[in-house]
Amino acid sequence: MNKKIVWKMVASFAAVLLLFTAILGTVFVSMFRQHTIAINRSSMEKRAVSIAETLALYENGEGVAPQFRMGMGMGMGNHAMAGYGAYLRFLDQVAMATVWIIDDDRNLISASHYGVTSKEELPVNAEKIISRVLEGEITYGEEFSGLLNAPTLTVGVPIRTADGISGAVLLHSPVSGVNEAVLQGLSALGAGAVIALVLAGMAAVWLSYRFTNPLRRMNDAARCLADGDYTAKTGVSQSDEIGQLAQTIDLLSKRLTEARKQQAALDKMKQDFVANVSHELRTPVAVLRGSLEVLWDGTINTPEEIKEYYDQMLGESRHLERLVNDLLDLSRLQDDQFSLDMGEVNLCDIIRDTQRAIRRSVKEKELQFLVNCPGEECVVNGDYGRLRQLVLILLDNAVKFTTQQGTVELSLIKQGEGCQITVNNSGEEIPAETIPFLFDRFYKTNSPKNRSGTGLGLAIAKQIADRHNAHISVESSKGKTSFFVRF
Repeated sequence: MNKKIVWKMVASFAAVLLLFTAILGTVFVSMFRQHTIAINRSSMEKRAVSIAETLALYENGEGVAPQFRMGMGMGMGNHAMAGYGAYLRFLDQVAMATVWIIDDDRNLISASHYGVTSKEELPVNAEKIISRVLEGEITYGEEFSGLLNAPTLTVGVPIRTADGISGAVLLHSPVSGVNEAVLQGLSALGAGAVIALVLAGMAAVWLSYRFTNPLRRMNDAARCLADGDYTAKTGVSQSDEIGQLAQTIDLLSKRLTEARKQQAALDKMKQDFVANVSHELRTPVAVLRGSLEVLWDGTINTPEEIKEYYDQMLGESRHLERLVNDLLDLSRLQDDQFSLDMGEVNLCDIIRDTQRAIRRSVKEKELQFLVNCPGEECVVNGDYGRLRQLVLILLDNAVKFTTQQGTVELSLIKQGEGCQITVNNSGEEIPAETIPFLFDRFYKTNSPKNRSGTGLGLAIAKQIADRHNAHISVESSKGKTSFFVRF
């Protein structure tokens, strides 16, 4: 297993998990604080409103003599006033928070002193709170001394009497339990993060194995391909991107195997070609040399014998010329860089032209030559000279293998949007086992009628057909052989 990938995946999982934990912890602390403060603020508001309503009752003098209202005298002996003072003394305990009472002149009244005391006791921004409360608003204030220090809340409620707002009640209290709960939550979050890191490490190891195992197989297969073993396969079967890459490597292996087979076949073909050319050249060259030697040393001296040797030399030289020309034609047609003179060609003109060209050979063998050509034009895109050569090769073969006074038929028909040229001849059938090799170079049947052939004619015909995107085929049965060229 590749340890680098394992550590990279573990580090990536850990980084993502720690980042997620940090974000989650921050959101948790913020939301928990806000929720806890909102609950405490609602509770403190209810208590502050209750205190303000109670003080308003004393201010309105309900059940209390008017001379004992707050701010008028200090009748400590009066029973009602004593009740008022007792209520003030126990406000902190009743409210469960620090309580300040502010009169409408912004004087601070405490539970132990019924006069103005120092305002230094008031919380931060108390002046702003008092101003808004005396205007009739219920106001809140929050102070925080850091992330882990206890936050505090200040709630201000106006004291509403029959004469208007006579003062304000301020409740000031720390929000209890926030830091402890936050610490507990963070501890639980930290423990969960540690467990998640362990699980993430295990998942990273498992996933890295899932990734590296097919990658290792593909690497081994690629190395085998680089070393020349084109039969190597990855053995990976997955439906994801890794599986697609493995399929591509397997396809490459298959294509390389096919290419190697094709290269081997091509090498064999080259060897056979050289051997065939050497064989085809050896016989006429040997005959020419032997004839020249006989003529040179004077062994033959009668005019009749000399003419016979001249005729033999002429025939062999013509065979050599035909062989060289066929080889040149075949090599040009097989070269993709060799361009044909392409243009619109009427196949009817080619049929009529080849009919005239083959007429002499047909007449010498006393053959019945039938030509069928449609009245309408059959136009294709092609090279006129090469297409004429293709039809002449097929006709020459047909005439060569047709028995004396046999039949040769050349026809052109339209098939949908295409055309088909057919060359039929009567005579001996072509053996079925030799048909697949008819268009190979230097392949010749053992028929005595084919002794003068080079074995390149049908190979040239196939190359011409291929260069014109046409399909050439042959059928032979019941004493009849047919060549088809479909455009």
